[in-house]
Amino acid sequence: MVDYVRGVFMSEKLKLLLLEAALETIPPAIVNHPAVVKSAIKRRKKPAEIILDSSIHYHAMKKLPRAEKRGRPDIVHIALLEALESPLCREGMLEVYVYTIEGHAIFIDPITRIPKNYNRFIGLMEQLFKLSRVPPGGKEPLMYIKTIKLMDLLKETRASGLIILSEKCEYRSLNTVVEKALKENLAIGIGAFPHGDFEDETLKHANYCYSIYGEPLTTHIVVSRVLASAEKLLRILEL
Repeated sequence: MVDYVRGVFMSEKLKLLLLEAALETIPPAIVNHPAVVKSAIKRRKKPAEIILDSSIHYHAMKKLPRAEKRGRPDIVHIALLEALESPLCREGMLEVYVYTIEGHAIFIDPITRIPKNYNRFIGLMEQLFKLSRVPPGGKEPLMYIKTIKLMDLLKETRASGLIILSEKCEYRSLNTVVEKALKENLAIGIGAFPHGDFEDETLKHANYCYSIYGEPLTTHIVVSRVLASAEKLLRILEL
């Protein structure tokens, strides 16, 4: 049934971008903070090699710029579990990218299965930031990371443009947004940060900005609804 529906849509895959993701290693400004050093010793790693986590490094983060948007790797963890385990991804109809708040793009092979255990996920992300790819050996990495501008990331995804979802924008039904993305080969950008708004630098790259609900929703809820809508439109799952 999916093969038939592909003829209706110009794009063969839904492209999903987790934008301004609160996923990063410890910034240099707080690398010597006692809370950071303590957690690094416990992990038997260098402070600069561990992932920033507000539940552990809250006091160290207080003076960081945009602190309210940082240190929440769990948001990315849950969103990736939703996306990469979905029927849409299993059918080969999904591409997922992470673009961090510090301007790093993570490219993910759709066959990747993210660890369900949070601590194992953190270990995987620390390896990724340190070595730039995982697994480190082998010809084809499951994930790799590089510093890149958002406009260049969009070019690499081969998307014709970007739809950003924000409760502050004009309302459109979810199915309307997803159908537009599929028909016009547009990437859908979802914020992967806990508080605040998209940066102006991010918004300027959006061709469209839509709201699917009048209030803020958590990242994984938006991801799950977008995936379900695409699965329905592509007749992967009948709701």
